[in-house]
Amino acid sequence: MNVNTNAMVSMTEANQNFSRVARLVDEQGAAIILKNNRPKYILIDFEQADAATTAPDEDVMAVSRRFMQENKEAYEVLAK
Repeated sequence: MNVNTNAMVSMTEANQNFSRVARLVDEQGAAIILKNNRPKYILIDFEQADAATTAPDEDVMAVSRRFMQENKEAYEVLAK
């Protein structure tokens, strides 16, 4: 994962000035919140989160085909 250092804020700053962090997300696409000088949390726009967690139908079908091939015997037993 590439991290934009301009989008990093401390936990203290995020607590004290959340509106600034929200603007940063609007401008940069994401903000990394540091805890003890280490990346701990990522804040992203809700629409981006929804897109990131939804797999394209093609990916789902490919995984399904592979899973069915790997477990063909089990499916045949279940089909009886």
